[in-house]
Amino acid sequence: MDAIPFARPYIGREEEEAALRVLRSGWLTTAQETLAFEKEFTAFFAPEQKQGNPLVALAVNSATSGLHLALEACGVGPGDVVLVPSYTFTSTAEVVRYLHAEVVFVDVAPGTFHLDPKALERTLERLSQGRPPYSFARGDQGPIGPPKAVIPVHYGGLPCDMEAIMRIAGHYGLNVIEDAAHAFPSQLSGGSWAGTLGDAGVFSFYATKTITTGEGGMIVTRDPDLAARIRIMRSHGIDRSVWNRYTDNKASWYYEVVEAGYKYNLPDLLAAIGRVQLAKAKDLLAMRREMARSYDEAFKADEGFSLPPTGPGDARHLYPLRLNPERLAISRNVFIEKLQAAGIGASVHFIPLHTMPYYKNQYKLQDDDFPESLSSFSRVISLPIWPGLEPRQIERVIAAVKGIAKTQSV
Repeated sequence: MDAIPFARPYIGREEEEAALRVLRSGWLTTAQETLAFEKEFTAFFAPEQKQGNPLVALAVNSATSGLHLALEACGVGPGDVVLVPSYTFTSTAEVVRYLHAEVVFVDVAPGTFHLDPKALERTLERLSQGRPPYSFARGDQGPIGPPKAVIPVHYGGLPCDMEAIMRIAGHYGLNVIEDAAHAFPSQLSGGSWAGTLGDAGVFSFYATKTITTGEGGMIVTRDPDLAARIRIMRSHGIDRSVWNRYTDNKASWYYEVVEAGYKYNLPDLLAAIGRVQLAKAKDLLAMRREMARSYDEAFKADEGFSLPPTGPGDARHLYPLRLNPERLAISRNVFIEKLQAAGIGASVHFIPLHTMPYYKNQYKLQDDDFPESLSSFSRVISLPIWPGLEPRQIERVIAAVKGIAKTQSV
């Protein structure tokens, strides 16, 4: 029996033809395909275009690059503090360290995988009083400067409590950079799109995401100053794009380096694939939601599990099923081993960053310092949920999960 992978991209003939079109064009790097992808991406959010500055999309080679550029454009620098949920992937925090700023972790809210607004407010209150960010103190936890920004993470496709986070950030004068790597296309209860509410939002098009370019990302912002800075910094700090230099009537060879920038542009070859994926986004979302409904129906009455938190705007990027240890005499790790032995791919999202050696040592942290993050991590299993997963395969996943639980129930 064939193994069921944890994730697989949904790629068809249209994506192949788009890639071939670019390969045959003689122009592979950032140009017309990327510009079109940016315009089409903002058009997807068209119902959200209200009064004020229009939404601008800026394609980059990864969401990690996008987070770095967004923070840099907001002026984050050495000694500044950026608040980050402990329950996230490493890129959310590592970009802070790229800029020689300090990471301050915030726990997730009980029963969710999202940054806890109450914990955020408590931490900011301590910082505003010149106190260490945490109630525990273990020697020098690193130089703590003024809080500059917060990065809420829309985990698994479900938007976090942006109303509360924006209110708190406004009170303390923080920039808000939304880590929307999982969140295309996710909506909040009022109809706003996740990733479009803060100073900037950053989406991922990695191979496992809801739409993919293989590797890639997109920054969105309504701030023209941020957009201008990001445009310059994503391509070496040069004042003219490659496409402009080769198509403008001015001397193609001449440009000026106005900043020490980065190499973060998205090439046309990947943008062309992204355009096709974007056109399929609503269909791909419908497939994910149908698979999630099947899982919900199968596990909702089983006391061995807790269903993932969800809502009507959930993009269902992940299906993080939680084990109930009081009902199951098996650890999460062994549960996954048994799933893999049955040919079922599974993963864990995420290992809390405060438990990772780098951050643990840098800030003198211990595993139990953020108890909600640790609790979620110890119980969660991400099940396969990707467009193209067939009903018979979903039933096989369900049967394997239930079968393991049945033999391990208390």
